[in-house]
Amino acid sequence: MKLTKYDHACFTVQKDSQMIVVDPGNFSPDYLPSNNVMAVIVTHEHSDHFDPEQITAIIDKNPEAVIIGHEAVISKIEVFKTQAVAAGDKLKIGLFDLEFFGGTHAVIHRGVAVVPNLGVMINELLYYPGDSLTLPGRPVDTLAIPAGGPWLKIGDAMDFLELIKPRFAFPTHDAVLSAIGKELADEWLTMAATQHGIEYKRLDSPISL
Repeated sequence: MKLTKYDHACFTVQKDSQMIVVDPGNFSPDYLPSNNVMAVIVTHEHSDHFDPEQITAIIDKNPEAVIIGHEAVISKIEVFKTQAVAAGDKLKIGLFDLEFFGGTHAVIHRGVAVVPNLGVMINELLYYPGDSLTLPGRPVDTLAIPAGGPWLKIGDAMDFLELIKPRFAFPTHDAVLSAIGKELADEWLTMAATQHGIEYKRLDSPISL
């Protein structure tokens, strides 16, 4: 599989000629839809993960693609093909086996409503928790680890990395950080990764999984 990371929380996974897009939100303007998208996975309803304009652009090129997410997301989509999922669900889309975890967004503040959020495992290889630190309860080869956000403390992200112990980890959810802030997050996450023999790297170009 080929993994391509875009700004903030968006990334794509491609196997042969099929592609899945994850969290194409309004903080990811560098993502431009291709014409081989099988599905779009939306972890939750916040606009940095779920942008109707991005979704429309993807479906314009891929009218048969399915949008997958929690019912809270799917209920906001009226025109396109959708599939509602919940934690514990498994789904096969083309060459991709998907499994969903969690159920709720991490707490931002006691005065901010907690929305549904689902983590996803792709082909029993790549795990992405969305806006949460939900443990999948099984081995993870490649981890997309949140590196910044109003709900995240870097020490909690380090603990999450150390608990999962993937072979490889890359940062996501970090458009809210300045260039210096990203460097600092990378320093702390690299420290945690090195102690456990984990390879941690910021993705500036596609990699093979």
